[in-house]
Order: sequence, then structure tokens, then C-alpha cells
Amino acid sequence: MPDLIDSHSHLDASEFALDRAAVLARARAAGVARQILPAVSFEAFTGLRDLCANETGLYPAFGLHPMFLAVHTPQHLDALPEWIAREKPVAIGECGLDFYVPGLDAQVQRMYFRRQLEFACEFALPVIVHARRALDEVIATIRRTGKLTGVVHSFSGSAEQAAQLWKCGFMIGLGGPLTYPRARRLREIVATMPLEFLLLETDSPDQPLHGQQGARNEPARLADVCECVAQLRHADPAAIAAATTANAVRLFALPASV
Repeated sequence: MPDLIDSHSHLDASEFALDRAAVLARARAAGVARQILPAVSFEAFTGLRDLCANETGLYPAFGLHPMFLAVHTPQHLDALPEWIAREKPVAIGECGLDFYVPGLDAQVQRMYFRRQLEFACEFALPVIVHARRALDEVIATIRRTGKLTGVVHSFSGSAEQAAQLWKCGFMIGLGGPLTYPRARRLREIVATMPLEFLLLETDSPDQPLHGQQGARNEPARLADVCECVAQLRHADPAAIAAATTANAVRLFALPASV
């Protein structure tokens, strides 16, 4: 099967501190040759940069995640363009809106999100977007900003919302949640959607697959996500791997191979 790209992995997270090398080795053995690692906070930038610099096939994205609003400051936002210009990440993110977690100021979230979308326009980079209970507003904000590309990761919306994102030049990222039989809407979308708009992801260490509830997720599980997509589309897993890898290479302007 062709190599896979995990389009959303937090391999730099503390959950992997004790066995990161083994996790990375398992991913490579499972055919996951490359991973996109989006930052969640400014304090994570340095460690994420160093990890990607020291390991083949890891690519950084720098951004400020809405769920970590308590640790962000306007100074972090002001420093982001300097990091982008110097480090040349493959994307900006993880950024977005989260109206599910209580206590996250919606207006402050909007300010951080809009600014990061503006940076994406300025640097002609794709954005990696988190959208939870906020997808309609995320789509509207993307439309208003214009001239954007990117992915809404862990997509959980409707077929209509997915189509709106495709029209804006965005892909949708899907992983563990897709493997649950009760996720009927997601599974129906994947079964019939245009394949050129699909990215595979794990969101490791979060979002474990069906049958692994409560366990730490890891990038090696991406092969199982690929198999699930193939089953839903009655397709060859190798064809799904090749197509989604090509999508990630195109969106993030990656080399054709590692």
C-alpha cells in the first residue's frame, strides 16, 4: 500500500514523552511515513519545531488553538508572523472556534481566529481549523476572509456544510470518529464525497478508534482509518492511501516523497 500521511497528529504532546521514538517507529512500520504536527499554544512552538527538525517526515504548523485561550496572549499572536517567516511551516494552525467547551470567550476566540486567517492570506499558507459547535460561523468567516485554503480537521458537520467547505477550497479531515458504526452521517459523507477533498488524520493522542475507547491514540492507527474509508467506499485501500496522500501533498506543498 502507498505511504500514508497523518494530516493531524500531536506527536509533540506530553502523552508521548516517554515513548515518542517507539510511537514514531510503529507509525512508520504501519506505512505512515509523514505527519503534520499542528501547535496548540505558543509555549509549544519551540519543542514542536525541534522535533520536526530532528525527525524525517514530520512537518510543523504554528498556531493558537481556541481551547487553550487561557494561555494565549496578544503578544503570542503578534509573534506568530515572525515564527512563520523564520521557520516556514507547512500551515498555520491549529486555530478556529470552539463553542462546546464552557468558559471560552467567544469574542476573544473570534479575534484570534480572524488574525490567524489574515496571516494565512499574508503568507499564502493553508490553515488547519478546529470547529466544534461552530462550523457555520467558521465557514462564514472563511468566506469573508477569502483567498484561503486549508482543512477543517475532525469534521463533524453535515453533507451540506462539507460541500460549502469544498467550494471555499477546503478539505475535511477525518479519523477515529469515522470508525464508529453510530457515526452514520459521517460515514455516509465519506462513502459518496469527492475523494480529492479528503484527508486522513488521527488527532493523536486523542480520538481513539472504535474498540479502543479510553486508550491513547497514535499515528500508526491511520492505517485502520484508511481501511475504514476503503470499506465505506467499496474501494481498494491502496487507492484511498494514494489519493489522500496526494491531497495532503497538494494542500501542504510537501515533497512528492520523504
